Amino acid sequence: MKKIILLFAASALMVATSTHAQTYQVNSDNTIVKWHGEKVTGEHNGKIQLKEGSFTVKDNKITAGNFVIDMSTITNEDIEDKEYREKLIGHFKSDDFFGVAKYPTAKLKITGSTAFINDVATVSGNLTIKESTHPVEFEVSRDESTYSAELTIDRSKYDVRYGSKSFFDGLGDKMIYDDFDLNISVAVD
Repeated sequence: MKKIILLFAASALMVATSTHAQTYQVNSDNTIVKWHGEKVTGEHNGKIQLKEGSFTVKDNKITAGNFVIDMSTITNEDIEDKEYREKLIGHFKSDDFFGVAKYPTAKLKITGSTAFINDVATVSGNLTIKESTHPVEFEVSRDESTYSAELTIDRSKYDVRYGSKSFFDGLGDKMIYDDFDLNISVAVD
């Protein structure tokens, strides 16, 4: 009888300490990626589409993940004049900014995170834009089937030069700030 009790206790301990990894596929249709950038004389904002993505949660941490952003889908939402809006979007897609013809996607590879506390964790990863890869760190909050994050990206690290004080002097009111923000709401299946 003691052997049965010990065997049961050992089994219960193994179940209690075992961990299960859950991999989530991103629902691209319900995922929202908003961008916001500022210049000396104003600001612009819009959206861009996530092409695909997945991430793994184990032990209450995001342990891995890969996301691909379709750079050809960049839009602008603050300019009402269609001709000016399309001109700006075309400029973003040109070699002056993201060079979409040569670099059609941007990628984020998640390398790990802290444990979620009150449904918030700090995530680490590597962001690739125009074949330049740099580490990033940001907070992620979760709410049922949605994971949200806000990232501030320094475009000068990714060779996005147009209007950047990091590359050009004397820009005056033509300067565009290097930092732009991404506000992401990822829906999972």
